Amino acid sequence: MKIAVLGAGAWGSALAINLSARHRIHLWTKDPEHAAAMNRHRKNQAFLPDYSLPESLKITSILEEVLADADLALIVVPVAGLRDTLRAIAASKFKVPIIWGCKGFESETTYLPHQIAEEEFSGLLPSSGVLSGPSFAEEVAQGLPTALTLASRDADFARKMAIELHSAKLRIYTSEDVVGVETGGAVKNVITIAAGISDGIGFGHNARAALITRGLLETTRLGLGLGGSMKTFMGLAGVGDLILTSTGDLSRNRQVGLMLAEGKSLGDILNTLGHVAEGVHTANSVLQLGHRLNIEMPITQAVCDILHGAVSARKAVEVLLNREQKSEIY
Repeated sequence: MKIAVLGAGAWGSALAINLSARHRIHLWTKDPEHAAAMNRHRKNQAFLPDYSLPESLKITSILEEVLADADLALIVVPVAGLRDTLRAIAASKFKVPIIWGCKGFESETTYLPHQIAEEEFSGLLPSSGVLSGPSFAEEVAQGLPTALTLASRDADFARKMAIELHSAKLRIYTSEDVVGVETGGAVKNVITIAAGISDGIGFGHNARAALITRGLLETTRLGLGLGGSMKTFMGLAGVGDLILTSTGDLSRNRQVGLMLAEGKSLGDILNTLGHVAEGVHTANSVLQLGHRLNIEMPITQAVCDILHGAVSARKAVEVLLNREQKSEIY
């Protein structure tokens, strides 16, 4: 297959490296200088500096070049850039199937990625789906075993693309629950910030386990309210992704939580990271949707309060861990 990977951040570059072993990959970045630097050094020094880009990997900043004759467009830009990327594809003469790999809600609309896609393609959306699950870019680039979920409302498309993308070290499972897979990938980033804060304060493994477990319940409630399936939240795109990001130090959202616990300002934290931490931008949307659906979201509320400076990190987590006694499942 010829696959156009749109977005040359850490995740896009990692997928491009991994998939280059079995497919013709063209990697696109909207920044011409970034493309030139990657071509010159054969590394993505800005986002994934420790891994070489295969010589077979074509890199460009011209969208038409990567879309021409492409069998698939794999979109791996942040959610904030998804609409513009989809709009550019829709406006092009190339009608290519699309899969997006971003996780979050659009801040202005609280839309999930599939809703943005439906709007930008005005009801004429080509075959499409979402790729999500527990995955650190560095490990995918290194070729370490990873399992992901590819969800599409078109089951045949999901199966066909899963077969093409699947390998011994990159296992792809299929699903028809687009809403559930997208919601799991989005909300886990918010819960992960809370888990990072708890660890940074030194509250221990017990507290972290409590936050992860209650966070999964929070994620599931919202996902079910939006139309997702319970089974999805028990799988890779739900509990799997949440466990990985909440416990692994390669997680940017976990790093945000750890640094918030140190008392650093959000601006300084984001400058230090140099990468997008989707949980920061997603938290408000998650809280808004919870209010709209009348779903209690105490962990999300605490994260929003901390991000907005309304309460200290320590105080917010202490309040969470000392909420009134009640039945566990309610």
